[in-house]
Amino acid sequence: MLLTKRKREDEKQEKETTTTKVNTSIVLPIRQTASIFKQSVTIVRNRESKVNSDVIHGPQEKPKQLFWEKRLQGIHACDKKGRVIETFELPPKIKAVGLQLGDETILRSIATALHINEHSITGQNKPKALLDKNPGVYINPKQPLVLGLHVTDEDIEIQEKRVLEARKRLQEALNE
Repeated sequence: MLLTKRKREDEKQEKETTTTKVNTSIVLPIRQTASIFKQSVTIVRNRESKVNSDVIHGPQEKPKQLFWEKRLQGIHACDKKGRVIETFELPPKIKAVGLQLGDETILRSIATALHINEHSITGQNKPKALLDKNPGVYINPKQPLVLGLHVTDEDIEIQEKRVLEARKRLQEALNE
């Protein structure tokens, strides 16, 4: 009887020791060494324990793919009968930036910049030597793939004359 009573007490003590949970934030960590005596470890924190996240307030803009216009090279627009529509010729002042871009590709680049961008279109503002050397680094994706555009008063006058002529032809076509 005495032996069974002792067993019960031992089992009771084991249950009590196993059911108590240790709060790890209070108990100091123990150094894992081969020594006989367990020594406590001092925790030194150099940094705050916050998680730093790169939060940018406001809408985030997707990165733009460079030279996407080049994928459209060799593709032509057609009319209803399947005939290829004539390509445009760009003025001699508009010059492409590297990568052997054709007039159609440059035109797509300018048209996209005019349609999508909300800021002024000036072309690429870096020197041609830098743009030819490493275009992926120096090209501004928000600008068309042309060297810096400089519009003079003479260019504006020529364009105004062309617009007036086109309006006259349109008026004549509507009157017929």
